[in-house]
Amino acid sequence: MSLDLDIHVRRGRFTLEVQVTAPAGVTVIFGPSGCGKTTLLRAVAGLEPVDHGKIVIDGSDMTEQPAHRRAVGYLFQEPRLLPHLNVLGNLKFAQRMGRQVRGQSFDEVIALLELDPLLGRAPFALSGGEAQRVALGRALLSAPKCLCLDEPLSALDQGLKHRILPYLERLRARTDIPILYVTHDAAEMARLANHIVLMQAGRSVLSGPAEAILSDPAAVPYLGVRAAGTVISGQVMAPDPTTGLAVIGFDGGQLILPELSQTKGHNIRIRIPAQDIVLAREKPRGLSALNVFEGAITQLHSGQGPGVMVQFQTGGTLFLARVTQYSAQKMELAVGQTIFAIVKATAFDPAGIGT
Repeated sequence: MSLDLDIHVRRGRFTLEVQVTAPAGVTVIFGPSGCGKTTLLRAVAGLEPVDHGKIVIDGSDMTEQPAHRRAVGYLFQEPRLLPHLNVLGNLKFAQRMGRQVRGQSFDEVIALLELDPLLGRAPFALSGGEAQRVALGRALLSAPKCLCLDEPLSALDQGLKHRILPYLERLRARTDIPILYVTHDAAEMARLANHIVLMQAGRSVLSGPAEAILSDPAAVPYLGVRAAGTVISGQVMAPDPTTGLAVIGFDGGQLILPELSQTKGHNIRIRIPAQDIVLAREKPRGLSALNVFEGAITQLHSGQGPGVMVQFQTGGTLFLARVTQYSAQKMELAVGQTIFAIVKATAFDPAGIGT
């Protein structure tokens, strides 16, 4: 399934103009507050009328259809559960109100989100994370052809976020529908996104596969320096026999980390912020850092500030590093040049490591 958008929405002085194709999987909508992210989701769901354009879901034009006929599940920042029904009642209500098509079965959703222990509880007796899992289950049981998740973790503390992210990763792996996901969190984006749409002032300015967008120097003005970086998809290998440290194999080499919760054979994604990579013209020796990669510079981008974004390729993986303009000039960095990247094993944020 896919979602194809070409819409124009004007509300007062604000104009939303978006042309996007969201394939199956998670498409993260990223941009500053007020750029139109929530308006975009509401337009897809039929909660915000469009002035002109098309909203095509799974090949069907839904632009003129009312919200209840669009087969779009919507998860708000707060769960919005029906207070007079327990968890089981909320889920069954969603199932009864769903479209007359086969969605995920009740048992599949319960297992996916581990809701069985919660079925008899009232909404007021749930933690924030539990309530969001129930709300997500309710959205899935309505048999959607598209899901809109509007900052679903923004109201949760970091501990709850880290406990819910694995459920969202499972959802991404087990569904074949487009999922539009709004977030301001770079770690969430790197862990969940198959595809990224960057927005500014009501327009989609860049879009593409997550790995390509996050490592693209041209995307940095829209992502922000702290969000830009590298996403590595790899597989957990046997621990290093000498040190016992965790080893990740990827298209470009191996990463060594202090520890991982994932075991051998698991596929994982790791985010490396651009500012956590140190560059050298010659292969360094005698370092405490365990990760040194050789690559070729593919792009250099100088912004308005003192930094230079350096994109380089190792194997089939694109990396992005940030250095000062002074360092770039002193090292005489140039496209096509061989470079060595140094990444400390302790630089990896567990929040940026997912499946």
